Amino acid sequence: MGSERLTAFTDGVIAVIITIMVLDLRAPQGASLAGLLPVGPKLLAYALSFIYVAIYWNNHHHFFKLVPRVTGGILWANLNLLFWLSLIPFATGWLGIHPEAAAPTAVYGVSLLMPALAWYIMQTAIISAQGKGSPLAAAIGRDLKGKLAPLFYLLGIGIAFVDTGVSQAVYGLVALMWLLPDRRIEAAMPKDD
Repeated sequence: MGSERLTAFTDGVIAVIITIMVLDLRAPQGASLAGLLPVGPKLLAYALSFIYVAIYWNNHHHFFKLVPRVTGGILWANLNLLFWLSLIPFATGWLGIHPEAAAPTAVYGVSLLMPALAWYIMQTAIISAQGKGSPLAAAIGRDLKGKLAPLFYLLGIGIAFVDTGVSQAVYGLVALMWLLPDRRIEAAMPKDD
């Protein structure tokens, strides 16, 4: 089967995830800029989570340009990814309410770690279906960023119980690492896209 339905479904789920996150934001009670201070942590948590979900969507878009056909295993691996991404709004909301607490900061890190692991599973399923000589396998190469990100998430989760600010900074740094689409994938994409 072609990958069009998978990518359309993924687009819809990601749109719902972002919508759920933004619906959790409430306008400040006051009309002054000082009224933003109480909602500041929620806004920051939302912004970081939006960036993460956008990174996954952007990379998914590029990734599946190299996946013209999908198997049942790839469909399930993609659903696994979407499941973990769908939990980001929960972790974002909890972190936004308790930005200085260890447990919400650690759970937020877990909500970032699990989609990263799910992405790896999906990537492995695709390469297994396409073969080691596929354009996707060649484009991914050693995948240093993909291997480092989960380690940083684990570091952030551990640090959450010592210093939540440093932990959250680690999560922010990983987002910066992934902010631009993967150039290896872009280089391997057909030129007419």
